[in-house]
Amino acid sequence: MLDPAAPQSRERLVREAVRVDAPARSLRIALAHDWLVTRRGGELVLDAIVRALAPEHEVERLYTLVDAGQAITPAIDALARVCSPIQRLPGGRGALRRWLLPAYPIGVRALARRIAKDHARHPYDLLISTSSCAVKNLPPPAGVPHLCYCHAPARYLWQLQDEYARGSLLRALGLRACSPMLCRWDRRGTDHATRLLANSRHTARMIEQIYGREAGVLHPPVRTGFFTPDPGMQRKDFWLVVSALEPYKRVDLAIEATRIAGVRLVIIGRGSQEHTLRRMAHAGVAFRTDASDDDLRDLYRTARALLFPQVEDFGIACVEAQACGCPVLARRAGGALDTVIEGRTGAFFDDPDPRAIARAMRSLGTFDPDDLRTNALRFGEAQFTQGLLDEITRVVR
Repeated sequence: MLDPAAPQSRERLVREAVRVDAPARSLRIALAHDWLVTRRGGELVLDAIVRALAPEHEVERLYTLVDAGQAITPAIDALARVCSPIQRLPGGRGALRRWLLPAYPIGVRALARRIAKDHARHPYDLLISTSSCAVKNLPPPAGVPHLCYCHAPARYLWQLQDEYARGSLLRALGLRACSPMLCRWDRRGTDHATRLLANSRHTARMIEQIYGREAGVLHPPVRTGFFTPDPGMQRKDFWLVVSALEPYKRVDLAIEATRIAGVRLVIIGRGSQEHTLRRMAHAGVAFRTDASDDDLRDLYRTARALLFPQVEDFGIACVEAQACGCPVLARRAGGALDTVIEGRTGAFFDDPDPRAIARAMRSLGTFDPDDLRTNALRFGEAQFTQGLLDEITRVVR
């Protein structure tokens, strides 16, 4: 056991230990986010930022490269949205926005001009960006600090170019042609951030290696109040993957590993690789592209374990699963090293090979649900809110 106290008492102590203090004065804050096309981990972080700021600070505009017009969360949807010219390009509002990568610097410059114009009319005290791509490169108006929450350096430029190029010769040629220019722009543009925050130690190391910048670590908020165990529900004999269906998520490894191990797999998510993954799936694989939050919570409560085959910047699903008492089998790399305690809340595999993953699946032991829950509580929303407000106070002063 991680803590001898009863689970209910432990949760109360964790909540009470987090004292949420706002900065000394109310601030007028501009928010920026790469794009608003769906609700994934980055959008959940943005939602938590908006809700953390709302009681004390003025946030009325959200600047973004692209807005697909989808409902994201009530807090985000309540903000006025200012979009870049990329919004008006053919395909700019959908999945084809990735093909417009060379235009991202133009979009960022346009947003910077609009922020400067709005600042001249009604001054901002702070710019906060959340980014895994481009808006971290926004130059703020003179004298305005820029606090950037960086989910990752742009993956298709720095770490995973081969994975993104796989399966498309045209995409591979395009990345090869534009990457040198975009890498120079991205490295220079990061200097516009006064302070960088990383979502994990893994991301902080990448920021230092790529940009030569030190970054603080502020783990993303996880809805541990919603994702909870249910002692009345029994574990079943299926494994679970919760992931965007994109190349770097390596859902293909999970499909092949469960085929070798002879076990069932439920996959929750959508993405550009859905058709390819469905074609390679064995009879024991079920895809759920329309699962609600309640459905997901029930699956966490009943799955044998969460299978996490990718190198992830943080991996909110790992913590959601543990919050529901579900252990995790993850690759020994990336953000999972921050969230999974080997032998207590899950296990790791070293080689991204289906046979190695299948062996690890067969040898996965049992885990104490109280240990899993206690570990997940380290990443709750109150901890994130306090950390964010502390960083805001630091950068404004």
